Amino acid sequence: MEKILELTATEIGRGIASGKICPVDLTETYINRIKTNPKSRSIFTTVMINNALEQAYHARERAKKDIRLSLLDGVSISWKDICDTNGIATEAGSALLKDRVPSSNAKIIDAATNAGLISIGKTHMTELAFSGLGINPITQTPENSIEPKLAAGGSSSGSAVSVALNLASGSIGSDTGGSVRVPAAWNNLVGLKTTHGLVSLKGVVPLCPRFDTIGPIVKSVEDASNFLSVILSDKTIKIQEGGVKTLRLAVLETSLLDTLDTKIAITFERCLNSLSKSGAQVANIKSSIIRDSMGLSSIVFSPEAYGTWKNVIEKNPTKMHPPVLERFRSGQKISGPEYVSAWQHLEDLRKKFLELVSSFDACIAPTTAILPPEISRLLSDNKYFSERNLQALRNTRFANLMGLPALTIPTDSNFCGFMIIGKPFQEKELLNIGKDIERIIKN
Repeated sequence: MEKILELTATEIGRGIASGKICPVDLTETYINRIKTNPKSRSIFTTVMINNALEQAYHARERAKKDIRLSLLDGVSISWKDICDTNGIATEAGSALLKDRVPSSNAKIIDAATNAGLISIGKTHMTELAFSGLGINPITQTPENSIEPKLAAGGSSSGSAVSVALNLASGSIGSDTGGSVRVPAAWNNLVGLKTTHGLVSLKGVVPLCPRFDTIGPIVKSVEDASNFLSVILSDKTIKIQEGGVKTLRLAVLETSLLDTLDTKIAITFERCLNSLSKSGAQVANIKSSIIRDSMGLSSIVFSPEAYGTWKNVIEKNPTKMHPPVLERFRSGQKISGPEYVSAWQHLEDLRKKFLELVSSFDACIAPTTAILPPEISRLLSDNKYFSERNLQALRNTRFANLMGLPALTIPTDSNFCGFMIIGKPFQEKELLNIGKDIERIIKN
């Protein structure tokens, strides 16, 4: 049964449908693997053993009667500790929210339950989701699944590591500036940032409500499609058979390609060559739109984050990790007129960017500009922490600024994700493009 845990969530779901995999045996194997993994305490805030087993028994009965609720009925899922769970602590990685116990589930958790998924546990994350490194000395810091001395990426750190170590078949994280895609890339996984407003945020602890999004961290693009289908309760979201015709891809040849780690630059170039050889039309585009929008980051993110959490933070600021506290407080330096003006400018840039890329199927870039830093240095040097945090989120942040969906897929080099940026609310198209690119890169 242990080997089954290495399969994708979709493969496991098909195994349950065929009768080859029993949901109860599967769940018990996950629970045993979590119990025996010495790193589990740094990955999971809570392991919901009794709840998971009860759900597994129901999934087994539905499978026997051939009345499964979805392809993923009986498949396990972990949840970033930003998603409210009825009667179970949801603290968003923060001592400020210690012993916060919701009285209802997030809407997305109810949607997953209604599709038969088995909630195996809640996962650790960075404080209030405001860091892309995955470091949290206040609660727990999950280690990178590939190289334990390195950062796992954040803020959905535990979500990514739980999937990469086969402690869950998939996980749901949040992405405000890259918090699904960075940990996915640094753990060789697939991560989907959805269009803002597509997935309900009801029952999700906020960071920046105008940017917050929800998305899956999984092992394949097909998994991403199926998990999105579940949390949206939309069975029409499927990977097309036969793939997409000739791809027209735009390389964002601007700041997103500047000062890349050498390994990332080489890997990205190799992927571009593979795509071109496969028949994809790859063109480079330059525009001041990208530079101008990136320049607005500090004016639109931090003020909203600080405005959302100011009253809670300032009651007990010593309970926060200093560089995270500093990043929140930087928002108070921006005036109301500056904030409003920046958003007006950003809305205009969004329209111009969509016009610029209208003839392309998608835009592409490296998911991150840097490789994961060492945990020890991030913990000992606050200045280094802050610098690396901004660098980690540099590329991913662009899709959030533009209000676009984005997908990261792993390459043949550890930690080097390949990012595909789609068009607003066209996740179906993005996932089909991603499936094609995933196949090309793997081959």
